[in-house]
Amino acid sequence: MLVWERPEPPNRPVPAPLSRERIVATAIRLADADGLEAVSLRKVAAALAVGPMRLYGYIATKDELLDLMVDAVYAEIRPTGDDWREVLRDMAESTRAAAHRHEWFADLIGGRPQLGPHALARGEAVVAGLGAVDVDIVMPVTNAVNAYVIGAVRREIAERRAERVTGMDTEQWQSASGPYLRRMFDTGRFPRLATVIRDAAHLDPDETFDTGLDFLLDGIAARLSK
Repeated sequence: MLVWERPEPPNRPVPAPLSRERIVATAIRLADADGLEAVSLRKVAAALAVGPMRLYGYIATKDELLDLMVDAVYAEIRPTGDDWREVLRDMAESTRAAAHRHEWFADLIGGRPQLGPHALARGEAVVAGLGAVDVDIVMPVTNAVNAYVIGAVRREIAERRAERVTGMDTEQWQSASGPYLRRMFDTGRFPRLATVIRDAAHLDPDETFDTGLDFLLDGIAARLSK
């Protein structure tokens, strides 16, 4: 029986009452502060001031805990809109926003579909919003946008983590790398790349995300119009 269907232990009077919701909220708080490395059943139990064995009546493994944490974040994502494009844009933007609030979330999304009730409710909202889109391409369209979002947020969060590790923000890193790039471009071996780096508009992360999403949605619109 999956954790979503397995009943919790019966309530009993104890000094520190527990529930899956409280356990998951504590795990999310630890992960938000210090990453997934800070999450284990033992560490969560310590934060709750209970013995680790108390948690096993609610959650059998760390993988179950991570699944519950991911599903709790999906509760923050409820795409809305008046047509398929608005719904997919809202799905993309709200998923990105959730990943920015919970960096660890970007490490766990992707792969097999999430089966928790909040993830399923998010999927239902998206599919309902796609309404008139042919049933055979609903999932390919949704998966294309999900793939774009996952790739984009993982890149953004990798950049944020690099800033913390190196102590250099993007401008500082670019300044430090500039002399090397100038020397490489001066060799004449990379003329097209040099033109782009020197002359093209340099977009901020929000502009980069929105522009790429527009390209993708425009492509979907062109396909749907055939």
